[in-house]
Amino acid sequence: MNYDNTTPPSAFSLDDISLDELSTNPMDSQPSADLDQQKAEQRKRQLFNRIPLTLTLEVASVNVSLAELLAIDNSSVIELNKMAGEPLDLKVNGVLFGKAEVVVVNDKYGLRIIEFTGQSLSDLTP
Repeated sequence: MNYDNTTPPSAFSLDDISLDELSTNPMDSQPSADLDQQKAEQRKRQLFNRIPLTLTLEVASVNVSLAELLAIDNSSVIELNKMAGEPLDLKVNGVLFGKAEVVVVNDKYGLRIIEFTGQSLSDLTP
């Protein structure tokens, strides 16, 4: 192959090409179903790595009127709709995905997923 600087840019990168699939080894002419399935799963994971999602941990919420919102000042306390110690809502792209609790890891907040709601990936992507 000739690689020179006059070659126009390509829409593909080397990461998009799997040389394992281009093998001409006779032993590879009839790969097992398990190997094919593993390769398909690996391609899906590579594709999923490129799809950005927004993960949100929602503590609680409350509905207030505009008048109540305008009356809020520094000393105001707003009662939320969850009790202390309840699991928090984990949302992906605004869709409830599960329940989680806050943990501290190396002086940073993290979350521990404790329940999944059973949403499918198709429900989460815009």
